[in-house]
Amino acid sequence: MGKEKRRETEGGGELTRLPEDCVALVLSHTSPRDSCRSALVSSAFLSAANSDALWERFLPLDYAAILSRAVRPVEYSSKKELYIRLCDSILLDDGKVSFRLEKSTGGKCYMVSAESMTIIWGYESRYWRWVPHPDSRFAKVAELLSVCWLHIRGSMNCRSLSRRTRYVVCIVFKLAPGSHGLGDPPQKASVKLGSYASEIFIRLQPDDGDDDDEESEEEDEEEKAAVEGEETKRLLREDGWMEMELGDFYNEEGDDGNVEVNLRETEGLNWKRGLIVQGLEFRPKI
Repeated sequence: MGKEKRRETEGGGELTRLPEDCVALVLSHTSPRDSCRSALVSSAFLSAANSDALWERFLPLDYAAILSRAVRPVEYSSKKELYIRLCDSILLDDGKVSFRLEKSTGGKCYMVSAESMTIIWGYESRYWRWVPHPDSRFAKVAELLSVCWLHIRGSMNCRSLSRRTRYVVCIVFKLAPGSHGLGDPPQKASVKLGSYASEIFIRLQPDDGDDDDEESEEEDEEEKAAVEGEETKRLLREDGWMEMELGDFYNEEGDDGNVEVNLRETEGLNWKRGLIVQGLEFRPKI
């Protein structure tokens, strides 16, 4: 009896009698990652796990429209290959936006370039400059020269995002040598979608390091401790940039319009410099 059971497993058992479309339909209710794993479990899954019928379901419904916005044509020979290609970022809209799929779930991720954002005093050459950066996916980044009023805004139409998905918004940035004034006072980050709004405080710079007055540090200790509890961490990304979460939101059906994101420090009015902004990333919260 043990041999018969083993032969049934090796041959796929009853699964081998199911049409490929039926197996693909079953797999489509799992995830891209689980579908790839299923091909290793049974030979009956192998063909379905590579089929266009399955990977068509994992691709965004608007993938054709997304591809039409690509700066360079995306070449592929199967829907699975297209899915894999889209897991690496592609540039859209004349290179001002990047798009990719979150590999394990197929969720849509967008990064809005600094040029597509609103930066107060951004086009005043005394305060900001727009320059190419060797590590940036975009043609230009925004580099802060010197301001006391820091205010950066960005947005994303929720119809472009995956439905019934919680998203996180991150600023993607670097700090230039000699950066200053981006630690204290902290910056206020806000995310607003419809009636939902959130606010947190962050510090883009760990420590300005130019205040050696221990007495002054003690006076600020309570204030810093209060803000610390609301801060998010600076994380080093695989692409060499840093990121910090500015907030999150839930995208139901994409009918709530634009999600609005603000990052500002306009109360302390201390001089700030050295922030290099690549963009804002909207991605599913894993």
